[in-house]
Amino acid sequence: MSREGTILHADLDAFYASVEQRDDPRLRGRPVIVGGGVVLAASYEAKAYGVATAMGATQARSLCPHAIVVPPRMSAYSAASKAVFEVFRNTTPLVEGLSIDEAFLDVGGLRRIAWPPSGIATRLRAEVLERVGLPITVGVARTKFLAKVASGVAKPDGLLVVPPENELGFLHPLAVERLWGVGKVTAAKLHEHGISTVGEVAELPEYILVSILGRALGRHLHALAHNLDPRPVQVGRRRRSIGAQRALGRRAPTTPEAIDAVAIALVDRIARRLRAAGRVSRTVVLRLRFADYSRVTRSHTLSQPTCATEAILTTVRALVARAMPLIEQRGLTLVGVAVGNLDDDDAVQLVLPFDEEAGAALDAVLDTLHDRFGSAAVTRAVLLGHDPGLTIPLLPE
Repeated sequence: MSREGTILHADLDAFYASVEQRDDPRLRGRPVIVGGGVVLAASYEAKAYGVATAMGATQARSLCPHAIVVPPRMSAYSAASKAVFEVFRNTTPLVEGLSIDEAFLDVGGLRRIAWPPSGIATRLRAEVLERVGLPITVGVARTKFLAKVASGVAKPDGLLVVPPENELGFLHPLAVERLWGVGKVTAAKLHEHGISTVGEVAELPEYILVSILGRALGRHLHALAHNLDPRPVQVGRRRRSIGAQRALGRRAPTTPEAIDAVAIALVDRIARRLRAAGRVSRTVVLRLRFADYSRVTRSHTLSQPTCATEAILTTVRALVARAMPLIEQRGLTLVGVAVGNLDDDDAVQLVLPFDEEAGAALDAVLDTLHDRFGSAAVTRAVLLGHDPGLTIPLLPE
């Protein structure tokens, strides 16, 4: 019996930028930025200069003046994603897609008829490179959580197998930020208590973590710090809702522009997940947590189900506008967006606001960007590169 874990987390490296470098040999080995007004993706050569996704174009160019900036080509990224997922499904039927560029694979049923998990991961990486021409990093472990951590540590273009007998030896020296659910705010709370590594989290009794972070998050991190993650790889699961949230530091700006940037980032992620899953939503939900720890939830049901970034973002902006008096009074520490009432995208007749070709082009680029002004005309101009001077933060791929 293999001593290796059987869960793989496969994650394409700097996905958008890697596609551009694959398709244009002149870009290989050079710093590449995908985007116009903001950095939608950066090659590792650009990241070496401090360029990061969501960074404004002006700042990115100041850090890396010789970077090559290319406009996004969402149709190319979508085609590459489909080709990669075909390799995944040819490897094992147990594939759980997380986004356009990453997935969990369970290869436990293959070890008697094929190779050990590490061998399967090696072959998977080789096939993605050969068939799709893209680098991919794979982490192998017993649990989904640890497999994802392993792939993060192994990036870029790496393979890391965490043997069961050394799981905690690998996990505990890592920074607390490696734990799912630990963002800047939670990390700051832990650091205030002298906790900087996963091992230090594991040493604490659960009730101490609960007292610091609250019941749900405290119990969650206590379990992860001991690599307790019983979740199986789930194929074809039907979500009732899809959401994302962003915790804000207490000193983070809460101007309408800053909040709008967060809303853009969250909606971008959610809309891409909807489209990747082939689903549409009718209900949009906004969740806010204030500086006094109180919370509010606002929602709106659309007349037509949609997976379009623009439609969801317009709704979120309207909900934020209604909540601005409360934000100004109480401050803001968390923004969450979710979509519900999901259906398959081929089960409804969508009403498109413009012709099919233009609509497809706009939705493609809106997979990663929407400008802060809410005007469809300005949006198109920005995304087609007519006004590359705008700087609008966006969430990483």
